[in-house]
Amino acid sequence: MQVAAPQLAAQLQRGLRSLYTLHGDDPLLVQEAADAIRAAARAQGYTERTVHTVAGAHFDWSGVLASGASLSLFADRQLIEVRIPSGKPGKDGSQALQQLAESADGNDSTLLLVLLPRLDMATQKSAWFAALDAHGVTVKLDPVDRKALPAWIAQRLQAQGQRVVAGDEGQRTLQFFADRVEGNLLAAHQEIQKLALLHPPGELGFAQVEAAVLNVARYDAFKLAEAVLGGQVHRVQRMLDGLQAEGETPVLVHYALAEDIRTLNRVRAAMDDGRPLPVALRESRVWGVREKLMERLLPLLAPATLARWLDDAHVVDGIAKGLKFPGWPADPWLALHQLAMKVAQGCALR
Repeated sequence: MQVAAPQLAAQLQRGLRSLYTLHGDDPLLVQEAADAIRAAARAQGYTERTVHTVAGAHFDWSGVLASGASLSLFADRQLIEVRIPSGKPGKDGSQALQQLAESADGNDSTLLLVLLPRLDMATQKSAWFAALDAHGVTVKLDPVDRKALPAWIAQRLQAQGQRVVAGDEGQRTLQFFADRVEGNLLAAHQEIQKLALLHPPGELGFAQVEAAVLNVARYDAFKLAEAVLGGQVHRVQRMLDGLQAEGETPVLVHYALAEDIRTLNRVRAAMDDGRPLPVALRESRVWGVREKLMERLLPLLAPATLARWLDDAHVVDGIAKGLKFPGWPADPWLALHQLAMKVAQGCALR
C-alpha cells in the first residue's frame, strides 16, 4: 500500500503496520520518516532494534531471515531495519525480501523497516518491491523542488513558532532563504533550527534572516538544465557559479545542457514529420518536469533557433576538451555560461 509522505503521520496514528518501506535520496526526509516509524514502534512496545546494512553482491541474507524468524531475547517485540544503499538486493536478496514481506502479514512481534534510495520505475515493478508494497506500507520520499522550497521553509518556521513578515517583504525573505539552502534540505533544516535559537517565537524580518542563514546551497547539473529550460536566468547564473565553486566538471555540466538541446531538436524534427508532440516526447523518453517544460517551449521555438543552439553546444563541447573557437572564450566555464545564458534567455522570451 502506497502512502504519500505527508500522510505517513496520520497512517501511523491509525495503526502501526508490520512492514514499512521508505525510498528516496534526501537524507533529511528519509531520516524524519524513519524516526517517525521508530517512535511509533517504541510506543507500541518494539523496544529491541536490529540493523542490517546490505553491502556488496555477496551479502549474507541468512542473518536477516534469522532475525525475522526468531523471537526477541530481551523484549516482546522487535524492530528489524534493512538498509540497502544501492537499491539492488540481488537475486538472493530479492528472494529474501519476498519471504520477509510474506511473513510480515499478521506478525505482531516483529516490525520490518526497509530503507532504499530513489528507485527507477523498472525497479519499482520488480517482484521483491511489489511484495514489499503488497504486504506493507510504501512511502516515496520525493525531494522538495525549488518552487516549493519557500513554502516548505515557512511551514518549518511555523512549526517552531516563527514566521516571516506578511506581504512582499516576507516573500522576499523566503526566496532569499530558499536561494541560500537550495538542494541541501538537511542544512536548510539546521538553518531553520538556528533561527529558533537566535530569535524568540514570533515575526522574523529580512535582516534577521540575512544575518543568520549561511549559504549552504548545493546544485545539480541536471537541475541546472531544468532551470535553463524554464528561462530562470538569475537562477541559472547562480547555479553555474555554485557548480564551479563545488568543483563539478565542465564536461558533466555540458552534457546536461547539450542533452536537452539535442532532445529539443529531435522532438522538433519528429513534430515536423507529423508526430503529435506528446507522442514525440514519449518516444524521446522525456518525463516529469522536462516534459512539461518542453511541451510549453517546443511549439514556440523555430527550427533555426534550435539548430543554432545545437551548433553552439558542439562548440562548447570542443572548448571543454581543450579546443579554441573564434568568438568564444577559451575557459570552459565561461563558455558554459555563454551557452546556458543564451538558451535560458531564449526560453524566457517565449
